[in-house]
Amino acid sequence: MDTREQYNQFLMPVAAKGVEPVVVVSGRGRTLTGADGKSYLDCFAGISVANAGHNHPRIVAAAREQMEKLVHCCSYVYHVPVVGELAERLAAITPGNLKKSFFANSGAEANEGALRLAKQATGRSEIVALGHSFHGRTVGTLSVTGNSKRKRNAGPYLSGVAFAPAPYCYRCPLGMKYPSCGVACAAALKEVIQEQTSGDVAAFIAEPVLGEGGILPPPPEYFSIAAEIFHKAGALFIADEVQSGFGRTGRMFAIEHSDGVVPDIMTMAKGIASGFPLGAFTAREPVCDAMQPGDHLSTFGGNPIACAAALANIAVIQEERLVENAANRGEELLARFRSLHEKYPLIGDVRGRGLMIGLELVRDRVTKEPATDSAKAIREEMRERGVLIGVGGPNGNVLRFQPPLSITAEECDQAVTALEQVVLSLKFKV
Repeated sequence: MDTREQYNQFLMPVAAKGVEPVVVVSGRGRTLTGADGKSYLDCFAGISVANAGHNHPRIVAAAREQMEKLVHCCSYVYHVPVVGELAERLAAITPGNLKKSFFANSGAEANEGALRLAKQATGRSEIVALGHSFHGRTVGTLSVTGNSKRKRNAGPYLSGVAFAPAPYCYRCPLGMKYPSCGVACAAALKEVIQEQTSGDVAAFIAEPVLGEGGILPPPPEYFSIAAEIFHKAGALFIADEVQSGFGRTGRMFAIEHSDGVVPDIMTMAKGIASGFPLGAFTAREPVCDAMQPGDHLSTFGGNPIACAAALANIAVIQEERLVENAANRGEELLARFRSLHEKYPLIGDVRGRGLMIGLELVRDRVTKEPATDSAKAIREEMRERGVLIGVGGPNGNVLRFQPPLSITAEECDQAVTALEQVVLSLKFKV
């Protein structure tokens, strides 16, 4: 029985409708190879996971070496050297005075733990989140997710959550235009606290760049305003760096684009170990000390193999200057995509930071009617031409370019050239 038939018969149908997945048998660097031998330039990196590239030999070697020593013994019942080493490393590379970490298995689990820590540290119970946000698929993280498509058929949700307008400048929920708006979406957070909560707010949770929401980088001033509002209200700021962390945006963490802003708690996963399942949340003192022994635990969290891979991954990112490469290649890609925006009305907006880039497609630039079908068609045609991209956004009309951070200028050119050829072939030019 071939792989597709096995998936059809024995796996739950979780892939997006109408998407014919590639049967992948191997990967190296920015290239995935299908069962038919065809090679693909991966511009999605397993949803922003393979930041150092697929099967980086140094990361694989570190995982193999740890596997020969110890696979599992529960890193919270026993002390394992590699787990302590990774925690110390995270304290060194995260911004400000973030110090102590808890290791989990995924981004959703990390966010669940961060929400619990915030409530425990403040003695409060309510949370403020953003529209169009995505924080995971557990009941708790879906409760703070502002994406109706992700929440469908999964309720009821936890109470005590208020939602604020997203910093979605292309489709401003307040009907304003940046920069003359005065970053009204950030100022509106104060009103959300006053009118939608009892005042018992424990935390504000937000992605420094909204990923599943359609690659939404906020105005530069947004988080400095937001953090001040919540700190004055006695609440904490949780930065969800699950998708935007570990060099993705041209900084080690995306919140570092907001000068002087240090979150009270930061969550991470995806790019932390370049493919090995690991999540974490890191907090500043004394916030982290609110978690007492026995309050929280994860059987597989802090798996030694995943932690060894994460240590090697961080070293690769730093020593191979992948953060700088993400910044440079990102600038080049944004410039190229903006030139396509000038030529093709289908592309309504181009936005992003580093190698976290979104192209929003519209049927009409005046009405901004989403071109959802076009986005799906382009993704499929790009795949046929050997380039893999993602699609996201609340309307499913945003092309997502999030390749491994090691992508070269030549490979970027390959991706942009393929996109323009697809747009032309599908007769999207005026």
